Amino acid sequence: MAGILLEDIRKSFGATQVLKGVTVVMQPGEFLSLVGPSGCGKTTLLRIIAGLESADAGRVLVGGREVTGLRAADRDIAMVFQNYALYPHLTVAENLAMPLIMRRLTAPQRLPLLGRLMPGTRARRAEVAARVAEAAEALRIGHLLDRRPAQLSGGQRQRVALGRALVRQPRAFLMDEPLSNLDAELRASTRREIVELHRQAGVTTVYVTHDQVEAMTMSDRVAVMMGGKLLQLGTPREVYEHPCDLRVAAFLGSPRINTLPVLAGEGQVHLGPLALPVAAKAPPGARLTLGLRPEALCLGGPRGLPARVDHLEFLGAELLLHARLEAGQVSIIARLPVAEAAGLGIGASVTLAADWTAALLFDAEGRRIGAAAQHETLAHA
Repeated sequence: MAGILLEDIRKSFGATQVLKGVTVVMQPGEFLSLVGPSGCGKTTLLRIIAGLESADAGRVLVGGREVTGLRAADRDIAMVFQNYALYPHLTVAENLAMPLIMRRLTAPQRLPLLGRLMPGTRARRAEVAARVAEAAEALRIGHLLDRRPAQLSGGQRQRVALGRALVRQPRAFLMDEPLSNLDAELRASTRREIVELHRQAGVTTVYVTHDQVEAMTMSDRVAVMMGGKLLQLGTPREVYEHPCDLRVAAFLGSPRINTLPVLAGEGQVHLGPLALPVAAKAPPGARLTLGLRPEALCLGGPRGLPARVDHLEFLGAELLLHARLEAGQVSIIARLPVAEAAGLGIGASVTLAADWTAALLFDAEGRRIGAAAQHETLAHA
């Protein structure tokens, strides 16, 4: 197995700086997702790893070997593209075999008629066929080997694209939003298949996506990118529960985190006339942003946050309650069990209790600062 090191990668297109010094260390066999909004530089970074783009500065190492100046064909890396990139005139079996034929057979051996008569061709083609059959079995596409891409569904084409990368047994897999063309049900099942294939192959995998669900459910670690910079790198749980930046906190989570404008006080923060039981490591009067995930809120008693219901979203076992706080007239969302919100309607007055130990505080520049829940009661300033 080979790890991947990206060291101070920089890239510009004209006057636009797309990557601004990205450094990432990927352990051998790790599944790492590059996640971020469109235009953040994640696909450009992937293409630089693959050798399809050249970096303006920085180094790329695969398995301890520097590949910065090598052609894509010489890096021993397999890539799965968003649009599948299958050969339309070849069958599934021929698509799967193509990478192996190009690597294991000489140019004369690849000739359609004379090549088969050359010494060693038959044995090598038998090895290729065995490897194709093995990959097809792993992906459950053995019954599709005689079909062409036009005869396949989107999910089947994606499996073929994955199989074409798998047969090569490369040092690393690169995947560029491979599930974006699939419907919701197929995305969920294919996510599981990719994770299982990764576990079986044990190959370092870099997965680019803008879908946070894919990143959080599939990855060993998640790299959150924005504006050409790497904002945070950690396990899915670390980046979700302990974001280092307000942008990371806002990007991860559905629905997004609630953000409340507050002022730092002595041992608490103030939201309008309310004193919230969260201590901030900031000077009194400093303008801060308090973040609360929707799941950290529930319907509470008289000590909660007074609010009025604006909208209700039924999600089956759960319900999203959209409300407007009386203090500061700030919108807020709570994720509640349906039974807990029974009888509520638009315009109803409610109080929302919070798990203040889950509160996150950010300074005026969006950087995470220390916070600690002091007590569970609310007081009027």
